[in-house]
Amino acid sequence: MSDKPSYLGLLNAIALNESRAYEYLQEWIEVTPDPDVRSVLSTVAAREGEHGMTFAKRINELGYEVREKDDQGLQDRVAIAGSTDISDVEKLERFGLHDLEKVLCYFDDVFKDHSIDIATGELLGRYVAEEHDSCRLLRGCYEQLVARAGIASSEVGA
Repeated sequence: MSDKPSYLGLLNAIALNESRAYEYLQEWIEVTPDPDVRSVLSTVAAREGEHGMTFAKRINELGYEVREKDDQGLQDRVAIAGSTDISDVEKLERFGLHDLEKVLCYFDDVFKDHSIDIATGELLGRYVAEEHDSCRLLRGCYEQLVARAGIASSEVGA
């Protein structure tokens, strides 16, 4: 029987995805003309970057290393985020950040593995709580942008 934690793949996926989200959010922060959007993105990006590093650290503490995996869509996300031709509303929609239910359902199964150790469980709990808050911040930002633009809810992908 292997001593390798069954949840190592989950930790690796989180480390990679959070680091990649930080990358494209930084591009977006650089080009958004809206200081309110920049403020929300800065909060969320800081969390994403910290999550990426913290989960990589936890993997290392468990005696393993983050395993890189190709992300064919990363360059597209970075290009979209850094574009000045795409509105912040459209970026939120393209990244699916306007739809709380779709985003939050990704966290429903995080604790299904009952072999998770205490330190990892604490880390995952904080991560899930911060992700939920980030989703609420992004949804609130989206709703404000839509209201400011006077866009009818039937015209946006809610």
